[in-house]
Amino acid sequence: MAWKAGRPSRVFARGTSLRRRVAYSLAIVRLILVPVIFLAVYYLFAMGWIVDRIVSTDAPVATLAEQVRIEMLDARRTERNYFLLYDQDDLKANRDSLKNLTQILATIRELQPQEKPTVDQIQTQAEFYRRRMQEAVERHGEAREPPVDYLRNVIRAYTKDLDNLLKHASRERPARLVEELHTRLGSLDAQVSATLVAQDPAFRQITEDLRTSSDSVEQLATQLENRSWDRVNRDHARARGLIRRAEWVLSIVSGLAILLSIWVSFVLPRQVVKPLVDLKSAVDQAAGGDYAIEFDVEGQGEVVQLANSVRNLIAHVREKEHDIHHSAKP
Repeated sequence: MAWKAGRPSRVFARGTSLRRRVAYSLAIVRLILVPVIFLAVYYLFAMGWIVDRIVSTDAPVATLAEQVRIEMLDARRTERNYFLLYDQDDLKANRDSLKNLTQILATIRELQPQEKPTVDQIQTQAEFYRRRMQEAVERHGEAREPPVDYLRNVIRAYTKDLDNLLKHASRERPARLVEELHTRLGSLDAQVSATLVAQDPAFRQITEDLRTSSDSVEQLATQLENRSWDRVNRDHARARGLIRRAEWVLSIVSGLAILLSIWVSFVLPRQVVKPLVDLKSAVDQAAGGDYAIEFDVEGQGEVVQLANSVRNLIAHVREKEHDIHHSAKP
């Protein structure tokens, strides 16, 4: 077979082991994916904990605290109705409201143990209200006026108070007059208390205790409700913060993955694919009888070993062909 002249081909083979490259690649992928998986699990559990706290604790406690205020207002309404009409149904409704209030407080204490001091204060004030209400019922039951006369006295006093206000209406500013009217229209409790005190001076302290204890219950329940909604808002803010951090982490990981893919797209063809293409061209050239091939081999690894094997094979074939060529001469 004749040697073909021409520009010699060059085969460059450099790099490390393919196994090592694969191991490095897997290590890099794990360095990226493992933190992502752990962060995903962390964000999942954190979000689950926040949502569970909102749904099962903070929001229900806020709603129950509002219900405590409603039950206390109902107790005050039935108290006023009872002392106006002496209706036993109103007294029963008053006691039912206090009973419901106590049950709601037990539920709040179970859901939110850290609010136990506030719940205990509300329970103490509600119990004090119940005792004073019972004393008022017992004291008022000893001697009372007929319901019609009693109601007439309350209405007469209430009407007289409004008449006095209207007589001096010309001296008051309109805004002040509207405010006074709004206050007086809601002052029926005061008229009932005044009528009770007129009948029995001992009711002065009882009615004052009923008012202050019920006001304390409403105030404490409002504070508890506000704190619970504040916790809900803070949990919402934490959830939004977690979502923003998750978005940042996802963006960073996506950027790293893109940079890694770009790096691989440049490194892999240069260190692995190109030497294999050169080796294929060299084999094809040698198969065509052109052995003018230069090998530039450095490093270790499968590609380098393959290049050395191809170089040795071509050298061996060239020696055999050279021996055959010389032995054929006379």
